[in-house]
Formats: sequence, C-alpha cells, structure tokens
Amino acid sequence: MGSWKGERVSKAYLGVDVGSISTKAVALDSGGEVLARSYLWTEGNPVRAVKNVLAEVEEQVDGTGAEIVAVGTTGSARQLTGAILGAQVVKNEITSHAVGTLSRHSDVQTIFEIGGQDSKIIIVRDGVPVDYAMNTLCAAGTGSFLSSQARRIGVPVEEFGEYALRSKRATKIAGRCTVFAESDLVHKAQIGHAVEDIIAGLCNAIVGNYLNNVGKGKEILAPIVFQGGVSKNVGVVHAFEQATGHEVMVDEDGHLMGSLGVALVARDSGGEAPFSFAVRDVAFETVGEECGGCPNECEVVLVLREGEVLDGWGNRCPRGMERVAERLGVSKVTVTSAG
Repeated sequence: MGSWKGERVSKAYLGVDVGSISTKAVALDSGGEVLARSYLWTEGNPVRAVKNVLAEVEEQVDGTGAEIVAVGTTGSARQLTGAILGAQVVKNEITSHAVGTLSRHSDVQTIFEIGGQDSKIIIVRDGVPVDYAMNTLCAAGTGSFLSSQARRIGVPVEEFGEYALRSKRATKIAGRCTVFAESDLVHKAQIGHAVEDIIAGLCNAIVGNYLNNVGKGKEILAPIVFQGGVSKNVGVVHAFEQATGHEVMVDEDGHLMGSLGVALVARDSGGEAPFSFAVRDVAFETVGEECGGCPNECEVVLVLREGEVLDGWGNRCPRGMERVAERLGVSKVTVTSAG
C-alpha cells in the first residue's frame, strides 16, 4: 500500500477522519504521496475504530523509515479523536475535503460528497472554496439510504452499480423521504418492475434528492469531482452525469479525501512532535454530563486517559469542566478554556 519504493522517508503526516459510519486514515510523506491508507467501519465506537485504523497504518508504514511527526483529525468525532491522538490540527470536513481534492484535482470547481449519513457540496473557484452546503437531518440522500434499500430488495449494495447500468428504463422512485421511498419501492416491485430498473431508479432518486436539497441554488460547474463512499457506486456516478450533463470524476482515494486533506493541513501547520502508535494500548473513556452550575445547563464531555482528564468541551465557562470532573471524582482538568 502506498508509493514508497525503497527510499528512506524521514517525515510522515497522519490524517484521521472519523464519521458516524466509517473511519478513515492516511499517512503521507512530505511530498503528499500516500504511504498508508485504512478504511474501516466505526460501528458506534469511534475510539476503537481509531485504534483499529492506526493498527493498519502502522503495519503499512513499518519498514518505510517514515516517522509520523504531525497529526490532523476531521469528521464528526474530530474533537474526540484530536484529543486522543494529541493532534496538531483539528479541522472541519469542508476544509479537509477541499484541501484533499485540490491536491489531486487543482482545477476542480464543484465537489460532490455523499457519505454514510451525511452529504455535502463544495463550490470552488480559482482554487479557493467559496460556498458549501450540507444535508439536513434526513438521510434519504445518503449511503445509509441505499444500504437500507439494498437489504430490502436482497441485492448487495456493492452490486448496485452494475445492476443500474443494465437498466433500459429506470423506475421512478419517490426519493425525498426514506419512508416514502421504501413504500414506493415495495409497490413497484409488486407490480412487476425489474430489479435493475428499481435499482437505477434508486440511484436517480439519491441524485435528485442531493441536487434538490444540498445542491439547491448552487452554480454547478465542471470539472466535478464526486467523493465519499457512495462515489464507488457507478450507478450513482452515471445518474449524476445524466442529471448535470457533465463528466463526473471519481478519484481512487475519493473515499479517503477528508483524511488526506487534513493530513496535508497538518503537514503545512508547522507544528511537529513525535507520534507513537503505542497510543493504541492506552485506555480512553468519554463521559458526558450536564454541568448544572447555572441556567445554561452546558452538556460537558470529558475525555479520560487511564482515569485522568485529557481534554473536554461543551462548557461555556472555565468552571464547567472543573465542576463535572469534581463530581465524577476524577483528576482535575488542566484544560480550562471554554468551548
């Protein structure tokens, strides 16, 4: 895995992207080439998932002569992961995906991203992100939508693409809502629509939902790059091309672009410190509890490392984390900034 061909690499940079469905990690050399990559399911336990991707990255980096000197984290669990790994950089998904994509496709103007439970669009002009949008709470336009329908019709979601491309007349599926889509799918199957036509219809539905929700009001210009786990579904790629009238590019590392981008941000941050994969052997615990010290009722989250407070957030004043730590009977918080 990676581009190392025998030369010694002195410095490497780790990017970790922890989402609700999947956890991704890449290690880059100083030139931005991938030394290691990992993609695993989060399975509701981000701490365990991070340790598992670290194990895969360590195995791939071992023997290259590379030493991780900076770490960046992104994704919905970026704060937690950043605290655990002692990250130099903690960045939002928009920045991370934009940086990663621009490193591979410098002329990109529109970035489509569809993950397991969220989706986003990033508008880029002259190499600078100028606008973005993310999906609402509904998951109808995400990977989990396709996965749930795949289970219903008994076709592995990994095979959706080839089924969709065989279709001659895609079934029209109501894709605005998962509940309505399931009802519509069952009805269409019962009246005799072919499986490949239903699957093509589902691919069209997810694209229609995305463009009418996330992409509403956005100027979609080529070149277009599509990323996230759903980008590996050629049926959805084809549906995007039909809907936009443009070629839609999919990078081989498109599902890792957030982690790749935040690794590049960590590289360019200027902050370096030796990183040890031994962090995998450390016991971490998270505790969430309301402070209760004032009417704000801040929900404070503490990260404990072997019983001692490593970091925390959610408080609006410095006293918040102190109060929760005292109530839990753990060592005093050394991080006193609010937020």
